[in-house]
Amino acid sequence: MMLGKRLTFLPFMLGVTAVVAVVAPLVAWVAVSPAAALGVLAGVGLVGLSYLLSSFVIAWADSINPKMVLSVGLLMYGIKFTVLFLVLAVIAKTGWAGLKPMAIGIGVAAVAWTIGHGWWLWHARIPYIDDPE
Repeated sequence: MMLGKRLTFLPFMLGVTAVVAVVAPLVAWVAVSPAAALGVLAGVGLVGLSYLLSSFVIAWADSINPKMVLSVGLLMYGIKFTVLFLVLAVIAKTGWAGLKPMAIGIGVAAVAWTIGHGWWLWHARIPYIDDPE
């Protein structure tokens, strides 16, 4: 089971996540408060962790049987949204000031992953698509 060849985008995407995890909390700290910075960082961390987990699970499914990718991907999507909703719901009951910034961090990280993954894919050399040079 070779997952490495299916996860070649991960180093780049972890770099994107690291940049967002540094810049977004700094902006929140300066613009709002330390609680906002912590909230944004928690949101970015949750998204990074959930995308990392889904990447491994989907790569595993692809290594077993490529026909499993869609169903496993949709299952992971449903699990991620359920977990994010439950985490936000539990935190909402505490009245923590970082809740809204955390939701913003989730959104920013999701957009960053989408754009970053698109950029990586556009610039990636994909052997079965690109002509050998």
